[in-house]
Amino acid sequence: MVRSCWKPSVVGDDGDVNGRVEGLLWYKDLGNHLYGDFSMAVIQANSSLEDRSQLESGPLSSDNFGPQGTFIGVYDGHGGTAASQFVSDNLFSNFKSFAAEHQGISEKVIQRAFSATEEGFLSVVKKQWLSKPQIASTGTCCLAGIICNGMLYVANAGDSRAVLGRVERATGETSAIQLSAEHNVNNQTERDELRSKHPYDSQIVVMKHNVWRVKGIIQVSRSIGDAYLKKAEFNRDPLPYKYRLPEPFFKPILSHEPSISMHKLHPEDQFIIFASDGLWEQLSNQEAVNIVSNNPRHGIARRLVKAALRKAARKREIRVSDLQKIEKGVRRHFHDDISVIVVFLNPKLIDNTSLWGSPLSIRGANY
Repeated sequence: MVRSCWKPSVVGDDGDVNGRVEGLLWYKDLGNHLYGDFSMAVIQANSSLEDRSQLESGPLSSDNFGPQGTFIGVYDGHGGTAASQFVSDNLFSNFKSFAAEHQGISEKVIQRAFSATEEGFLSVVKKQWLSKPQIASTGTCCLAGIICNGMLYVANAGDSRAVLGRVERATGETSAIQLSAEHNVNNQTERDELRSKHPYDSQIVVMKHNVWRVKGIIQVSRSIGDAYLKKAEFNRDPLPYKYRLPEPFFKPILSHEPSISMHKLHPEDQFIIFASDGLWEQLSNQEAVNIVSNNPRHGIARRLVKAALRKAARKREIRVSDLQKIEKGVRRHFHDDISVIVVFLNPKLIDNTSLWGSPLSIRGANY
């Protein structure tokens, strides 16, 4: 078999290997992955950046004999950075191990990778429980995409989102297609599901400050971490009082199980936007897709972040320039941390199963 030689460039067109920093903004304007180009950007709002993101391209199994592809991860942390950092360090390696064991990619491989990552983090919580009890209240939403052999797999636990930009043949316009299910109890379906799982708990979801929350505390119903809402042994002293529930529980309140969807990629599929909910709080799916389809690829993730900042500033009736002067921490009152990865698809490469080359690995805001 003749193998195509793919030579990925970590540097890309922006001339920088690890991305660049501009105040609270980190960005990599353009790079190459196995099936095309990509652009990444992260803006910090919290006192500590709680988002983590990554793009890996090359072998997708730990034995290096399996398929080649591209892995994208966006991890929107809350309560601190411990969970999102752990997922960034472990989810992809767990995925590669199970892909090697199962000799390919499947829903089961993805589910096992999520479960192994969850179990790994909960073991860390158990070891550090007495010295660092606050780690039990740390969690992260977890969005992962895998592109391989003409297929796109999207797995999500939490309320980050993946949106496909697809050109409609009839009109030539680019439509936005949401690929991920969201697990936020502001959605009626999520409230109904939680209530059906906990029929004897009238307080499983509570309206607090005009927002629906699980047990009056958290909006997402699925995550990695948040041990205090999964195991009763972590919902007691010395956990800070604000996280403790008044009554014991006997089964996990939150779930780590991702919703997984599979999509056969077509030539009309132009790009996918993977982003934490900080972007989607400001931009609709179609607004984001329009920005990507109507502007140059170079710097497109940074352009999306800045469009979100303009929306956030407009809501508070201030200028963007004034918003950008606000320090991290205080900035969280105006917008959330925002992580964006735009992955472009080259239709000539999507179905090519013989591509190979040196691995590429880049982490968002790696500074």
